[in-house]
This record gives sequence, structure tokens and C-alpha cells, in this order.
Amino acid sequence: MPPSGPPPASAPGDGLTRPRWDARELAGAVADLGVLVPIAVALVLVNGLSATAVLLPAGLLYVVAGLFYRVPVPVQPLKAFGAIAVAQGLGSDVIAAGALVMGVLFLGLGSTGWIDRAARLVPRPVVRGVQLSVGLLFLKLAWGLATDPPASFPGPHPGPVAAVACVVALAGAAVVLRRWASALVLVVAGVVVMLATHSGPVAWGPSELVRPELSLATLLTATVVLVLPQLPLTFANSCVATADVARTYYGRRAGRVTPGRLASTLGVANLLAGAVGGMPVCHGAGGMTAHRSFGARTGGAPIALGVVLLVLALGVGAGLAGVLAHFPVVVLAALLAVAGALHVALLRDLKGSWEVLLAVAVGLVGFRGHLALALVAGCLVWWAVWWALSRAGGPSTPRRRRPSGA
Repeated sequence: MPPSGPPPASAPGDGLTRPRWDARELAGAVADLGVLVPIAVALVLVNGLSATAVLLPAGLLYVVAGLFYRVPVPVQPLKAFGAIAVAQGLGSDVIAAGALVMGVLFLGLGSTGWIDRAARLVPRPVVRGVQLSVGLLFLKLAWGLATDPPASFPGPHPGPVAAVACVVALAGAAVVLRRWASALVLVVAGVVVMLATHSGPVAWGPSELVRPELSLATLLTATVVLVLPQLPLTFANSCVATADVARTYYGRRAGRVTPGRLASTLGVANLLAGAVGGMPVCHGAGGMTAHRSFGARTGGAPIALGVVLLVLALGVGAGLAGVLAHFPVVVLAALLAVAGALHVALLRDLKGSWEVLLAVAVGLVGFRGHLALALVAGCLVWWAVWWALSRAGGPSTPRRRRPSGA
């Protein structure tokens, strides 16, 4: 899936791209809101997190990512972490403790180089399988938003059939009209609907930031309940797969996007999130597909969205939760559906039925909620077959195709 259109201007000899802020770049900037908004709203309304604390780490990480990586590296909530926290109604102290543990772990792994060394052992078909599972997860989330909207979004909602039809129509139109900043048009329309359906005044200024109260029991609960289920997804998708898809889309312009650096930046952001009682964040290959699919090509997209999130966090954080809950979920579902479908299409660069079969197996097992098992088993199968065929000297030996982001 090569980038379309002429490449943006870059500094001579370094491969890095200057930020751009045209209509297509801004459309790409908002294309990943389908993941960010539902989890952020749920954490505020269900778990009682401060809206300012939720958006502040995400906004800062977006700005830093745009300035440093120079390509549209996304920022997303920790999905398994967030889903468990919302489902179990965990308090802000436990969520903050989990964010701090994630921050320490990934900053340490990134700064010592362990992530980069581990990433070299993950072959391309296994990376594509992880990306397939993420694409399928996005499609599942889009279906859920359309057919059974979260209670944190009060509606009104159309019936499931009408909602699915609307999502399909919006997603189709968004894909066809991508060259005309369709994602930006969708989000602007959603904001208009949100403001029209919200009643009552909006409180100005930031919401209160509360320092979490930590204890050994809180840290232990957070580690077992929140961190352990999230670890394989963050390693595989936020670090290895994001680096791989960045190189696939942007080539040498994504030279700074390595698994170790991604681990370090998300680690620092989670230390901040834990300190202020906010939303744990990560990067994500699906988010990069979403940003790029709707026109983002430079660091301008993450910088622009990061600035918007910071303005919202500090300017209207005190009244933001009630307003965001009125954003139409069909728009969020349409953005998710497009990103999911295009992410699944990354399988197209695999060579031969063996690679496709392994990627599909990893993707389906990961989609069923067993990503750690899928990742380890996929790597073991790949290297076992490679070793056996290399010993036999057969011509069909699988090539040692490493992730391009490693």
C-alpha cells in the first residue's frame, strides 16, 4: 500500500519531513478519533477520571511524536487496559498505578534496547498477523458502537440496522472521498451535531487534577488485573507493528520510528498519566493506518491533534465529559471501520501461502484474546520451520524476513 501523491518536502539528505498543515493533513489528524473518544469518555464518566488528566498525556505525546518522529505516529488509549478498567469500574488510583507500572516497564525496555533485540526475532508474517488482529478488533469495535452504543453515550441512537447502514454509507463515502479531506468533514459534522444536541452551559477551564494515592495493594491489583493483559498487545502492536507499518508506508522517512523509541515515548507518557491520575496511552499500528489513509503524511497531523487535545484539556476540561458524550457514535464507528479494513489489507505484501497462512492463524488467535499465545507460537513455528528446512537444505526455506521497523 504505497503512499499516494508526491512526497512532501524534506530536509536535504536526512529523509525527515517538514510538518505540513493542509486540509488532507488535518483530515488524517482526526481519523483515529474512533478509538480515542469512546475510551476517554468512558474513563471520565464511568471511572471518574478528570477530563483534563485524560486528555493531557495524550495531547503532549501527540505533539512530541509529531516533532520527533516527523511522520504520523498515533497516540491511543491502552485498549485492553481501558476496556478492563471500564468493565470492572476500577477507581482512578488503580488506573494510575497501572499507568505508572506500564511507564516504568516500557521506558526501561526501550532505553536498554531490549525491545529492539526482541523485535528482531519477530518475522514479518507474525507482525502482519498482529496487525490483522488489530484490524479485526477495529471492525468489531465499529460494529459494537453501531449496534450497542456504550451507556456513556446517551444518544439518541438509530436502531441497529439503521446504524449499521449509516456506518457503511459513511465509511464508503469516506474512502471514496479521501482526497477531499473526508475524515475532517465527518468530524466537523459530528462536532456540529454534538454541540446542537448538548443542552446547558459548558464549564470553562481545566478540571481538577488529583494526585493518586498509591499502596502496595493498589500496585499489585493494577499489575495483575490491568498490566499483564496489556503487555503483549503493547509490545506487539504499539512497538513492533507500529515500527513495521511506519517503514512500510514511509520508508526511510520513518527512520526514527523504532520499537525501542516507541517504547520509550509511551513509557514517559504513562509516567505522566500515572502522576496526574490520567488515561494510560500507547502508540498503535492501526492508528497509523487511520492517519495515513485519510491524508496524513508528516508530523503536522499529530502536532495539530495534540494541540487541539491540549486546548480542550486546559480550556474546557471542566465541562468536556458531558459534551463529548453527545458526539455521534456512527461517525466514530465509520472511522474505525475504514481503519480496520485498510489495516487488514496490509496482508497483501506477504509472499506465498505459507506466510499468509501463518499470519491469518496469528491474527485469528490474537483476535480471540490470546495475543501473547499467538505471538509466541507464531514465532516458534516460523523459526522451527526455518531451522528444519535450512537443515534439510530445501529450496522452500522461509526467508528470514525481519520487521522493517526493527
